[in-house]
Parts: sequence; C-alpha cells; structure tokens
Amino acid sequence: QVQLVESGGGLVQPGGSLRLSCVASGFTFTYYAMSWYRQAPGKERELVAVIINGGDSTNYGDSMKGRFTISRDNAKNTVYLQMNSLKLEDTAVYYCKAAGFGRTYWGQGTQVTVSS
Repeated sequence: QVQLVESGGGLVQPGGSLRLSCVASGFTFTYYAMSWYRQAPGKERELVAVIINGGDSTNYGDSMKGRFTISRDNAKNTVYLQMNSLKLEDTAVYYCKAAGFGRTYWGQGTQVTVSS
C-alpha cells in the first residue's frame, strides 16, 4: 500500500522555523520526484518545492526561495522541507507528493500555522 506520511507541522511565530518530514512506503522511492505543495483555505494548491530523484536538483516557488530548503534521504525514503523565516502567509496545509511513471501519490497533509 502506497503511503506518504507527513509530520512536523504545528504552530510557529513569524520568523520562526519548522522542518517537515514525509516518509514514503509502497513504491520505489528513488525513482520518483518528490514535491511539497501547500494549500490555504479558499486558495489553489501551490507548489512549494521539488527535488528530483537523486536529490541533485531542486526548484522552489518564488515566495519560498531563500527561505525553504527541500532535501531527500533515499536510504530513509524520506523527503524534508526546512522552513525558515516563516511568514503569516505561509500558513497552509502542506502536502507531500510523489511523481513518477505517470503516477502521482499524495500524503494527507500537515498543518502549518504561522501566528504571533
């Protein structure tokens, strides 16, 4: 059974940091590009970051550049999102996504709330 399980969300003050984790199982993790998306109520789901299979290339949404870092540990079937300098507008449910071979898998999401 394919599973993507996110963790690490929570409440943080503006300027603070969180690290999200997504543990994958049920598919060959190393062959899949991994992404983080986020969605706030009433808004479209937004790409946060992408990391390719081997982890040597990453891309970020414009508002995340310089603040967020995506990484992966293929030995642990885990992708991470380090979030620094968090802003109020970063508040959203953050979803882990795996993509490869025409397949897409989504996690259930983890809530990140940035509030003073």
